[in-house]
Amino acid sequence: MELLDMNSMAASIGVSVAVLRFLLCFVATIPISFLWRFVPIRLGKHIYSAASGAFLSYLSFGFSSNLHFLVPMTIGYASMAIYRPLSGFITFFLGFAYLIGCHVFYMSGDAWKEGGIDSTGALMVLTLKVISCSINYNDGMLKEEGLREAQKKNRLIQMPSLIEYFGYCLCCGSHFAGPVFEMKDYLEWTEEKGIWAVSEKGKRPSPYGAMIRAVFQAAICMALYLYLVPQFPLTRFTEPVYQEWGFLKRFGYQYMAGFTARWKYYFIWSISEASIIISGLGFSGWTDGTQTKAKWDRAKNVDILGVELAKSAVQIPLFWNIQVSTWLRHYVYERIVKPGKKAGFFQLLATQTVSAVWHGLYPGYIIFFVQSALMIDGSKAIYRWQQAIPPKMAMLRNVLVLINFLYTVVVLNYSSVGFMVLSLHETLVAFKSVYYIGTVIPIAVLLLSYLVPVKPVRPKTRKEE
Repeated sequence: MELLDMNSMAASIGVSVAVLRFLLCFVATIPISFLWRFVPIRLGKHIYSAASGAFLSYLSFGFSSNLHFLVPMTIGYASMAIYRPLSGFITFFLGFAYLIGCHVFYMSGDAWKEGGIDSTGALMVLTLKVISCSINYNDGMLKEEGLREAQKKNRLIQMPSLIEYFGYCLCCGSHFAGPVFEMKDYLEWTEEKGIWAVSEKGKRPSPYGAMIRAVFQAAICMALYLYLVPQFPLTRFTEPVYQEWGFLKRFGYQYMAGFTARWKYYFIWSISEASIIISGLGFSGWTDGTQTKAKWDRAKNVDILGVELAKSAVQIPLFWNIQVSTWLRHYVYERIVKPGKKAGFFQLLATQTVSAVWHGLYPGYIIFFVQSALMIDGSKAIYRWQQAIPPKMAMLRNVLVLINFLYTVVVLNYSSVGFMVLSLHETLVAFKSVYYIGTVIPIAVLLLSYLVPVKPVRPKTRKEE
């Protein structure tokens, strides 16, 4: 009877039973994270975090999922215990190697594309957490002089205990879909230190308003996704009717397919945000000294309006998958820049390649992230031209702002086709149907930026007589 109910429920919203089971467990992270607040002692909180995450994983993906999770967790902890100076390096490469192996074995991208589900999504989040923990423990050996602010803030002087480590890795609010957070933040949260320390007034931030807003946002996102997805199926790209359309209609369909797919991610991240907020971990400080309004930025993984209305491609990582973008900046982008040098296209491309591999070894992912590196660099060139225009020519500046916005819309939605369809054939068919416009434009902009180099115009400061 229960299976029949699950089948009918799944059919009513157009998903498989496995996906419905995952969604129910995923939504359950909200009340389970709320109950964490009432666990009385620090050890109990770590045990509760680890046990609740492992139990929900078992219900969602089966017992084997927790065995998979143990592998990168063991790699990370063993590297910290055995050889601290290279613990970050060892965990990074072995953790990614195991993740890639799981992606290939389970063909996770195909499963997700066809509406299936497996534990590799949670494994992706876990991999980033164990890597950052090992790198921060490695950073704890270094002198503060010469470290970046993020390194100073997140470095670990002492090795976490095994139960602390398990609680951090499996904490249910972020275990399934993020957001990624730091071990040091987790420890301070459980120990009520740092920003989580009770103020002199005995005041704690109330999470309920922010949590309700996140849940309401999630409901809207899911409703929009369920409404739009039947109208813009990904299979249309290879159907004869698509090729019969004109250029504008084909590109319009690419835009709407990307727009539709994004609402699924907005839903997932909104639920995660609600879960992290209600636990208290999402708290990131007060807006002012009076402690009247709390900030919950640590829980935020997406800014919907920021993504859809981004003025430039450079802003996209600031609004989309925010915590993973932050992780990539701290643990890849900034660490491959030589001291005294500025980051360039190579660092950007390397970072985007790591992001592509993290998602899986599908041609569509690789193409999307290479495209995104071109897109961001082209957007930077347009911005430099914009800044080079004297303030007196405000109208022309505004025209370039509009051009950068349109450039971002065109290239982002063109590029996202690869992220959605994954296969090389389907990606190239979709790209060819719009004459590779989203590849040609960034390359043309970058070539033009070398031909027309500019320097920003800085307003002169008038000395006082």
